[in-house]
Amino acid sequence: MKCKSCGREIEANSVFCNWCGEKQIKERKKKDEIKVPSPRKLASGNWRIYLDAEKQSITEPTRDKCIAKAKAIRAGFIEQKKLAPKLTVKEAIQKMMDGKSEIISPATYRGYDIVLRHGFQQYMNTDISAIIDWQSVVNEESKHVSAKTVFNRWNVISAAMRYVGITPPKVELPKFNKGGLPYLDYEQIQAFIPLIRGKTCELAALLALHSLRLSELVDLKRKDIITSKDGSATINVSGARVLDFNNKLVEKDTNKTYASKRQIPVVIPRLLEILPDVKPDEYIVQLTPQAIGKQINKICKANNLPLVSVHGLRRSFASLGYHLGWPELRTMSFGGWTNMGTVHDHYLRESQKDIDQHSEKMRDFYKNIQP
Repeated sequence: MKCKSCGREIEANSVFCNWCGEKQIKERKKKDEIKVPSPRKLASGNWRIYLDAEKQSITEPTRDKCIAKAKAIRAGFIEQKKLAPKLTVKEAIQKMMDGKSEIISPATYRGYDIVLRHGFQQYMNTDISAIIDWQSVVNEESKHVSAKTVFNRWNVISAAMRYVGITPPKVELPKFNKGGLPYLDYEQIQAFIPLIRGKTCELAALLALHSLRLSELVDLKRKDIITSKDGSATINVSGARVLDFNNKLVEKDTNKTYASKRQIPVVIPRLLEILPDVKPDEYIVQLTPQAIGKQINKICKANNLPLVSVHGLRRSFASLGYHLGWPELRTMSFGGWTNMGTVHDHYLRESQKDIDQHSEKMRDFYKNIQP
């Protein structure tokens, strides 16, 4: 055959001319050839390639060097992936739990363990990298548990994926109404207060109506209720206790947010009347978190009130603040929230009675306009 460039005779099927060096035929791509994105020339004159799977950016002075380095990195990544041991979903979550045990809160660790034992059970022993259609897995889980539970369980699964080096796929999760959680409006609070009088959950319920989280109120000690000479008192919220892996209350190293540490005035006088006679360093709420919630909801159910538990009473505090005309900033600082958006999305609720009252005022305004 003859060279396409110089016309000299060369051996048949030659890739290059041995005289001028010109390529004669296109090289067939090897079956396992490493593919990388085309490099992009930067304003500086350098060339750059970004490898999505490896989450790595390569910048080199020439195009060829950039491609070569990207291929070398990708080849190593692929080989590492081939050699990586197979991990089941269960093993991936356990690996994450073991690796993060010293840096996550006991409550978070307990949440991981709950998913490990109850979530996505038919897939727990499946290789986590072998499940292609996670959307179908999520859809199936949604048939058996609430949308909020699916949301929480998927968060743990996707976190475990990231922990073991797998990019979680995008899945459509069932919608749930974050703002639709129960609370007591101002008239229901007036009915609720006498119903809990003398009950073992009364102290915890009154603390929750002062905006305290469940973890905060079970951590309160007698010394945290500070009474002044004029009879006023404040609650010093400075810590939290949560249930650990063994279902026992343990002290958290840090509060939920930096605003969680706060001093709030006692606004329900009855609270001071029922404080237990204990030592300064002893906890004032003796009930377990589960018992507090059960007792509050039992009272609510018996009296046709929303089943609010402790979190709903905290939400009721914010709603009452709105009804009484409190500035939003005051509600936020009192409740230990750092973001007003969170207060609006999850806590601050305008009661139907307030809506009706304001609507009537606007109707009266328009009625008085002369035609």
